[in-house]
Amino acid sequence: MNIILLGPPGAGKGTQARTLVEERGLVQLSTGDMLRAAKSSGTEMGNRVAEVMARGDLVTDEIVIGLIEERLTADEGGNGFIFDGFPRTLAQADALGELLEKQGQTLQAVIEMRVNDDALVARVTGRATCATCGEVYHDQTRPIPEDGKCVKCGGTEFTRRADDNEDAMRNRLLTYYRETSPLIGYYYAHGKLRSIDGLGAIDEVKARVDGALSA
Repeated sequence: MNIILLGPPGAGKGTQARTLVEERGLVQLSTGDMLRAAKSSGTEMGNRVAEVMARGDLVTDEIVIGLIEERLTADEGGNGFIFDGFPRTLAQADALGELLEKQGQTLQAVIEMRVNDDALVARVTGRATCATCGEVYHDQTRPIPEDGKCVKCGGTEFTRRADDNEDAMRNRLLTYYRETSPLIGYYYAHGKLRSIDGLGAIDEVKARVDGALSA
């Protein structure tokens, strides 16, 4: 099963992706993680990534697709892939479709996680992440334990993104709606789109994701 998690920043895509990895044995392909790993890998593609990032330039679609192709090939035989943070544009969606076809694979579903803008701003501005394992906490809905230890790994260091503030979040939402939201219509036309309510407890949203994948 190959799926895309689609939704604005802060919608909870990363949290649901981790659950799908644990419960279904899927491989999460996060473009950010892949770029960071490639930068220090010493491979030909990794050197290209390092050069581009050293110049401060944006990594091209060609490079990102190349990294994804490497992972698709290296992880053959798994239960499938979750594309997290990619595609972001219609051109990237076309490129991903061509790559999957080339690999003899298909895309089963695109899960769109819908969340009200004001709720997203409130969710993101209170967010903290375990620096060790990536477990997510929130000042209001899931505060860091009183003993200061992550419930998942026991880590004691937590980070907050510098752009997790209201002004920056509103700008990120604007970018999302301008560049990425056209993918909703694209995948609807391809019969792949499954839209769910992204608000609620993690287990509630998980149940909706499971339901969408079973539809």
